Amino acid sequence: MLCDFFFFRQQDLFRVLKAYTLHQPEEGYCQAQAPIAAVLLMHMPAEQAFWCLVQICEKYLPGYYSSGLEAIQLDGEILFSLLRKVSPVAYKHLSKHKIDPILYMTEWFMCAFSRTLPWASVLRVWDMFFCEGVKIIFRVGLVLLKYMLGSPDKLKSCQGQYETMEKLRTIDLRYMQEGFLVREIIELPVTEREIEREHLLQLKKWKDKHGDLQCKSPPRLHGAKAIIDSELPPSKGALKPTPSIVLPPTAEGPGSKKKTKEQKQAEKSQEKQRLKQQKEQEKEKKKQEKKQAKEKGSKLSSAQYAQVGHSAEESEPIASIPANSQWKQSALSLSSEESEEDTYL
Repeated sequence: MLCDFFFFRQQDLFRVLKAYTLHQPEEGYCQAQAPIAAVLLMHMPAEQAFWCLVQICEKYLPGYYSSGLEAIQLDGEILFSLLRKVSPVAYKHLSKHKIDPILYMTEWFMCAFSRTLPWASVLRVWDMFFCEGVKIIFRVGLVLLKYMLGSPDKLKSCQGQYETMEKLRTIDLRYMQEGFLVREIIELPVTEREIEREHLLQLKKWKDKHGDLQCKSPPRLHGAKAIIDSELPPSKGALKPTPSIVLPPTAEGPGSKKKTKEQKQAEKSQEKQRLKQQKEQEKEKKKQEKKQAKEKGSKLSSAQYAQVGHSAEESEPIASIPANSQWKQSALSLSSEESEEDTYL
């Protein structure tokens, strides 16, 4: 039964590689694609493995499997340039013995370390590789070079080119263990920006020395997120995470960042403006209340004045005349005459 399983897996491997050759007839088949496809077939059916192989060859490692191996040579120079910062001792040793990167890193990079590392380490490295892109492959290579050639004690047994190459072919298992390797990969300070900057520098040197590249491969994409963003329609743009919990603007959660000076100044100015508007509104309200009270008081006083004035006008002509004056006596006589006439009538 186990033999039948491996037989069908071999048939699937043949079908996947043949399908890729038909998919990319200009590029054709490369021997280093077989280990990549074999690892994929151990985790998925043949059709899914084929499409994963297409993504690796066209998005993650473009140009690696084309004729001339120009892309892998460029990445070898990038690796060697990054090694100068990571491990100057290893860099000087390889430069001294004139060991080109293509001699030791071709199988590492083209097979994504599937033929170099233990199986558990391969799976962990591939997980990170699919998430973050080719920088993981660079970091693994730099870690191995650093711990195999990064100290004078380790170089005592590497007196020439042959001894150095043998040491790199038989890497100590301590440095390939899953836990140790993953920790070193995460802590190694090599970023996508540094890789792209070195890529531009090495590409310029290549053009000055060899002319333009024969392989017109698409630009390399760093990780799954970059690949998904590149395949979205232009109108939608990149994927943005949607928060599950939305806090109000004034509330600060336990993990929220401190406000900047500009934000604080803007909030202060808004608060001042709000208080100023509130004061103006209160002032205008008081003014309106005073005006209404004044109008009401003036109406009331005019009405009272009219009533009081009417009664005063009736009594004022006689009451205002002095008692001993002849004018008052004549007025009284006239009023008495008028009353008598009224009685006769």
